[in-house]
Amino acid sequence: MRHIITATVVNHPGVLAHISALFSARGFNIDSVTVGRTEDPAVSRMTIVAGGDDQILEQVVKQLRKVIDVIKVQDLTDSKFVERDLMLLRVNVAPSKRVEVMEIINIFRAKVVDISPIDLMIEVSGPEAKLDAIVAMMQQYGIKELSRTGCIAMKRGKLQ
Repeated sequence: MRHIITATVVNHPGVLAHISALFSARGFNIDSVTVGRTEDPAVSRMTIVAGGDDQILEQVVKQLRKVIDVIKVQDLTDSKFVERDLMLLRVNVAPSKRVEVMEIINIFRAKVVDISPIDLMIEVSGPEAKLDAIVAMMQQYGIKELSRTGCIAMKRGKLQ
């Protein structure tokens, strides 16, 4: 099963390595990991996407909570949450096909961030499935380059 785990951690060198070692020691492959500062520059937020056995992953989460530099850990898998990935995609686009490609870009609510006589660079954000879908649509034009950030996620707010 796919799990999305967030960890708020002290912003120190080596914290990412320590946390990823906990996953690899249990035989989990991390599908994506993103780390960035929060509203407090002394604190970072990690979003880890991993798949595997639920019981073993539960043990990894318990171990994460014991790490000194970890402030808070949440497994968002069974919660309501918002997730987003960011992707930059460079696509071969002959001038005669630009209108066609722009229609696809608009459908996906993506945007062109760079243009040259032979290609377009597209920025798109959203759930992983949305990014996969636009990649599938753009393959017919020829993908020259692709870069993805990995998942970031936050639990939805409570309704009053």
